[in-house]
Amino acid sequence: MKRNWRQATLVTFTHPLYPPKDEARSMHLTKRLASPLLLILLSTGAFAATPDSTPPPASLAPLLQAMSERLDIADQVALTKWDSGKPIQDSPREQQVIANAAQQAATYQLAPEDVSQFLAAQIEANKLVQYALLAKWHTAGKAPTIARPDLVKQIRPALDQLQIRLLQHYAAFATSRQDPQCPAWLAKGRKALRIDKLHDLALVRATGELCVSGR
Repeated sequence: MKRNWRQATLVTFTHPLYPPKDEARSMHLTKRLASPLLLILLSTGAFAATPDSTPPPASLAPLLQAMSERLDIADQVALTKWDSGKPIQDSPREQQVIANAAQQAATYQLAPEDVSQFLAAQIEANKLVQYALLAKWHTAGKAPTIARPDLVKQIRPALDQLQIRLLQHYAAFATSRQDPQCPAWLAKGRKALRIDKLHDLALVRATGELCVSGR
């Protein structure tokens, strides 16, 4: 009986409903400290649920569409380069296009350096398509037998007109470039414009500097 009493006593003092005084004091202190800490975490949003992504601004879709159209023109430029045998790289022409666009930056309330970077990205994306197509045609030994628009009289004027639209849409989207969700918007927008692997990759290059952070 004595042994049983000791066992019962041991069970009584170690029962979870009756913790020792030191343990009870520790639990009380923990609760007192946890309450304000919990309030701080809740107020800072540490435990807040991840908010649903906000939809992209209306200015993004027409911007991406105009960029995609410029890449379509790259196919036509590549054909003229195939026929003429001229190199794809045309630095004087590129510098002229970028400089002219930078001079118009104030018209769209944009920084000249931003416009220069934007146009340079479009040109690089355009050349990416041209290089890939020429390589493909050289491998096949021929280019598509379709009508060739004139580079100077048709293609370049079309590019000049498209550039106006590009800058207008770029200016409209400019205030959203620093939004944390900008990369996600671009990924979704590019997905909606998928054409083929080459042009999809070129559009990735064209939008490469569209989102910015830490400015």
